[in-house]
Amino acid sequence: MASPLVETKLYPPKLRRSLVARPRLSGRLGRGGESRLTLVSAPAGFGKTTLLAEWLAATPTERSVAWLSLDESDSQPASYWTYLITALQAVVPGVGASALPLLQSAQAPIETVLTTVLNDLGSVPNDIYLVLDDYHLVDGPDIQAGMTFLLERLPPRAHLVVSTREDPALPLARLRASGELVEVRAADLRSPSTKRRSTSTTSPASSPGSPGTTGTSSTTWSKRSWDGNPPTSAASWSRPPSWTG
Repeated sequence: MASPLVETKLYPPKLRRSLVARPRLSGRLGRGGESRLTLVSAPAGFGKTTLLAEWLAATPTERSVAWLSLDESDSQPASYWTYLITALQAVVPGVGASALPLLQSAQAPIETVLTTVLNDLGSVPNDIYLVLDDYHLVDGPDIQAGMTFLLERLPPRAHLVVSTREDPALPLARLRASGELVEVRAADLRSPSTKRRSTSTTSPASSPGSPGTTGTSSTTWSKRSWDGNPPTSAASWSRPPSWTG
């Protein structure tokens, strides 16, 4: 007997009114409609999930967005694919209806299961986005082959959005070369105040004409600002304490 699903994993986070808007990044995520994969990759605390929630709130109503918050227990293929298909069904009823029995039988290859999902997605008239949050928690050999199969065969109106702390084992180079990849990195997620602090005057104080100096200061990138703690000023959204960005 299959274990019951935690339905709250399928709920996208809600935004707080105090959120600092980042329209430039939301606009970049909007270009995901022209690509197979949108990748938001940065360490913890950079506001990845917050950014996705902001983008989601501005998503046109004619687009369907399926959300799945992952945790370590989803690294088992049966659990992972059941949640993924259920997330799709939450916004497009009927998608993967024949795939779930195949998955639960544990006899059909994952490619067979996903082929039925892909065929169902191909009949959806509007754009559909599947958001996988905290994907690094499940990115292992048991999941990678099926994800690559799914990603490389997505129909034109289906798009994958992955939030992760480290790059997933997916064909990123091939997707990037073909223009099928939108990327948001840690450098993009840094707040403007942090970027301003990342420059500092490093030339020694001296008067013009002093030996070894020119009497002017030089501006360089401060290593501490890039290697220190990530900014947290924009990470203000509501979700359970166990979730991480």
